Amino acid sequence: MSEPMRMSWKQATELAGRTVVLTGCASGIGRATAQQFAAAGVKVYAGDVNERDGAATIEAIRQGGGQGEFVPLDLTQASSIDAFVDEVKRRSAGQIDIIASIAGIDRIEPFLKNTPEIWDKIIGVNYLGPVRMIHRLLPAMVERGVGGRIITISSDAGRVGSTGETFYSGTKGAVISFTKALAREMARHGIKCNCVAPGPTDTPLFTVAMDEKLRDSLVKAIPLRRMANPVEIANVILFFASPAADYITGQVLSVSGGLTMHG
Repeated sequence: MSEPMRMSWKQATELAGRTVVLTGCASGIGRATAQQFAAAGVKVYAGDVNERDGAATIEAIRQGGGQGEFVPLDLTQASSIDAFVDEVKRRSAGQIDIIASIAGIDRIEPFLKNTPEIWDKIIGVNYLGPVRMIHRLLPAMVERGVGGRIITISSDAGRVGSTGETFYSGTKGAVISFTKALAREMARHGIKCNCVAPGPTDTPLFTVAMDEKLRDSLVKAIPLRRMANPVEIANVILFFASPAADYITGQVLSVSGGLTMHG
């Protein structure tokens, strides 16, 4: 049996020269992740339904000396996903090293108040859209024959459930199962698939969806007594994309300040 390759920590976290296809770049975790990838020398191909703010993220990356391109994307529309993938493949000449599926939406309300319309939107953005996108992007990654990384974003709600987020929790649980099963299928191609499960994070999604009283009570339940900064989630995504995670696949990492220490 050959010995594992020895690398310095700098080598183990080196990402320069790679490309990432990323969703949800307009704000929050997606925006922070796009910026962190660009700072690490990765070329970012990013999509979002919010074209103005998505394009602004990429413009900020370019002004900072990074490489990035924006392509509009609506994960609830199959035709938009197809157009996004075709354009990314054209611009990248088929070099797709990393897929980071980050876009997500939520609606905090009792399950019995949910409507089929909100179900369709949440499952489109959180589950079916990412599945369709990854299904379209994966052949190019497999055909290159050099491996790759897929990082999905679930939630601690998908691991342990969350009151007022029953359907959202279901879609995030589906992301976990999908990622684990995909990791088994892709292992023979050298493609590692892992999932990040954020806890409460200071993003527009979280602050808009939850009133101040509920936010305060949730923060008190977190052992570290604060919400995550989006960059703290982004750094975990970059870890899974880096050589430091070469022997990790099919895993779910909770980043929740200790809110959910079991499971």
